Amino acid sequence: MTDILKQIIKDKKESLISIKKNNSLSSLDRKIKELNCFLNFKQAVEGNRGVSLIAEIKKASPSAGILIKDFNHLDIAKIYLDSGVTCLSVLTEEKYFLGRSDFILDIKNKYQVPILAKDFFIDPYQVSLSKSFGCDCILIIIAALSESQADEIYSEAIKEGLSVIVEVHSAEEATQALKYEEAIIGINNRNLKTLEVSIENTLCIYKTVQYHQGPIISESGIKNAIDAQYIYDKTGIRKFLIGESLLTNDTPEKLIKEILSIKL
Repeated sequence: MTDILKQIIKDKKESLISIKKNNSLSSLDRKIKELNCFLNFKQAVEGNRGVSLIAEIKKASPSAGILIKDFNHLDIAKIYLDSGVTCLSVLTEEKYFLGRSDFILDIKNKYQVPILAKDFFIDPYQVSLSKSFGCDCILIIIAALSESQADEIYSEAIKEGLSVIVEVHSAEEATQALKYEEAIIGINNRNLKTLEVSIENTLCIYKTVQYHQGPIISESGIKNAIDAQYIYDKTGIRKFLIGESLLTNDTPEKLIKEILSIKL
């Protein structure tokens, strides 16, 4: 299979050229100063003594195509929040996931909820760009960056007062992620290069990151409460980021309540 991640990063570099031309850093700073909606994403995740569920809002993905035909981000956010999720993850990548940064601001204007800007961050500029739409957390995908790029983006996010999820898929990436002491570590069960998924990946990687001081999240491939219970029983992880299983479920509120009710 073609390396999907490489293609996404290539396209992201090209799209950032025009975005930077039309949005100076000073203009982004002005937008940020006008906002009064920022929340502590990391604190919300680690402060929950039960199960923390970060529910994802996205219209499409490279692996599944269009997930919801009649997509309405505000309607989805309401279902999630009424069902008791801790935070939201909102896809803002436009070409492959049909996302928009505006989705974050729309949701923030209606609901008080911590939001992750789910995108492919390759440039510190994107930290200010995403924050200017009201996000509380950004994503660093170790597989997509050199170590120096990851360092730079992490430092910028911390400077801007944002939470950071550092996403890993291998033991090598997990070892690198441990240096980001203030970050949330997200173990991705989906290989972003092949799109293959296995929740066993969380069990393998957990051994490397188990002593990390911040929250540890299991991401992708969690289909139901059975999967969540299995991960918790094997690792103690009770923080999950779930997207497609919720988005394609006829009764997502029921699935959310089942996952939130696993035995701890």
